[in-house]
Amino acid sequence: MLQVFDVMPAGEHRFIGSSDGGTRRVVDGSQLLGQAIVAASKSLPNHTVRSASAVFVRAADDERQLTFAVEVLHEGRTFASAVVSVMQGERLCASVTILLDVVHPSVVERSTPMPEVGLPADATPFDMPMTGRQLRLVGISDPNEPDEFDEPTIDAWLHYDEIPLRNDLRKALIAHFTGHLSISTTMRGHRGIGTAMAHKSLSTGVMAISLTFHEPVDWTGWILYHHESSRVGQGMSYVRGQVFTEAGVLITSFTQDGMIRSFAESSALLDIPVANRL
Repeated sequence: MLQVFDVMPAGEHRFIGSSDGGTRRVVDGSQLLGQAIVAASKSLPNHTVRSASAVFVRAADDERQLTFAVEVLHEGRTFASAVVSVMQGERLCASVTILLDVVHPSVVERSTPMPEVGLPADATPFDMPMTGRQLRLVGISDPNEPDEFDEPTIDAWLHYDEIPLRNDLRKALIAHFTGHLSISTTMRGHRGIGTAMAHKSLSTGVMAISLTFHEPVDWTGWILYHHESSRVGQGMSYVRGQVFTEAGVLITSFTQDGMIRSFAESSALLDIPVANRL
């Protein structure tokens, strides 16, 4: 079974750390991931998304229509699976493999406790433009700044004015932020390297995100994104993260593979305006 959904991106997107003032004409990979979760949920309404793994093949232009083609691989009484291909015309932008299930009662249950990061009110407000969202960072004034050097971890409190009632939309909202601070987390562990250098002297990009939802995915008030970079080298960074409710309940775990590379001095990319380096 193949179902196709057409979506127009929601206008210009702003990337943290871009040297042209934050404006680049591309769609967040994590937004594509969230939209793929919704598309798969519509195709398999009797199941709920348990995990999703996305590979971002090429950048998506934010002025062109996106097509989400859902291929259902299996639809059983308990488990289902699908692959969502995100297309712009004939160009594949992302491929997302999704596992869905029907929630069952726990046989055993345990989860990692939330790190001790203090209250949202004690964290520092940071402006990462998105209508209806507040962001507060724990112990950091600016995650882009190359001279802010510490352990490669970032804890971020998020608050949304409205939390969706639909389960698939809540999961899509959780997925959207998983791509925003992971590369900054990796760079934080290296003095003189920061995301303010991205798309100028450094070529960076989110290449893959995988996440698992721990039911129930529901919250009120603030949620905490805990990021930890456990490895960087050979031009790639690896970050793992967890999402907790304000009450300390773990609702999502995720990983991100990111690219951090230098532009070759002879590269033609250096002659292209920053805003056009897709």
